[in-house]
Amino acid sequence: MAGFGLPGLASVGGRATLVWSDSYADVERISSGRFSSDPQEALRAWDRFEDWARSVEPETSGLPHPHLLGPPVPHPSQVFAVGLNYRDHAAEAGYDTSGLPQVFTKFPSCLASPFSTVAVTSPRLDWEVELVVVIGRTGRNIDEAGAWSSIAGLMIGQDLSARDVQLAGAAPQWSLGKSFKGFGPIGPWITMASGVANRDDLMIECELSGELMQRDRTSNMIWSVAELVARISSVCELAAGDLIFTGTPSGVGNRRQPPVFISPGDRLTSRIAGLGELINDFVSPVLGAGG
Repeated sequence: MAGFGLPGLASVGGRATLVWSDSYADVERISSGRFSSDPQEALRAWDRFEDWARSVEPETSGLPHPHLLGPPVPHPSQVFAVGLNYRDHAAEAGYDTSGLPQVFTKFPSCLASPFSTVAVTSPRLDWEVELVVVIGRTGRNIDEAGAWSSIAGLMIGQDLSARDVQLAGAAPQWSLGKSFKGFGPIGPWITMASGVANRDDLMIECELSGELMQRDRTSNMIWSVAELVARISSVCELAAGDLIFTGTPSGVGNRRQPPVFISPGDRLTSRIAGLGELINDFVSPVLGAGG
């Protein structure tokens, strides 16, 4: 967002909103209806939207209340996720990194607000802070050299994981174990990729109740953002608004000795330099509640 001189695209009360460091503006109102209140519509018209957003003046001082912020991309058609994309994390997990990237999905119904409260629905609930890529231009077989031109922006994400579900059975259930309600906090806004300095080398970190658990740089990914976009688009068409969770550094709970998992009362803080932070509080599930 404004750390790089450009506004971020947020969802405030379900409405597309431009956010600067100390001000904001409702997209539909300030564009006089040129762009709708739906954040997904801005992504589907990203070229026009980004050009317009660069010239907009804020209309309201201060920042929206954090709890009004929703997922900046509320209804992506596809959410891709990449496993074992940092060498230290692959090493702590005991996996070979010489093959292709491990790609799975987080089902879109798991996406949550950047400051959401999450129910601890697993006794082995784990954290995974990740850089999330937001696609801005639909394409298939995207060339690695031009991959960044297909990206609208970047966000922070948490790939929360129920390790008991993920690792149950003869083969891992990666997608199901990572798609419970609230298991995909994203945000706090979309930072325009064109304005991010050193976008392939960002500090990424995660704290659990004040204790640092993960810290690395995105330059230590095995597969870069551009390589992931090229690889995934060689199989699946990427649509504007699709998300790619790009993998997590070492320091996850189930690989610690002894293992550490999230409990009710914990607070998880996830940061990426220049992109803001997520703060998620954890509570006991309500007995008898659905989802």
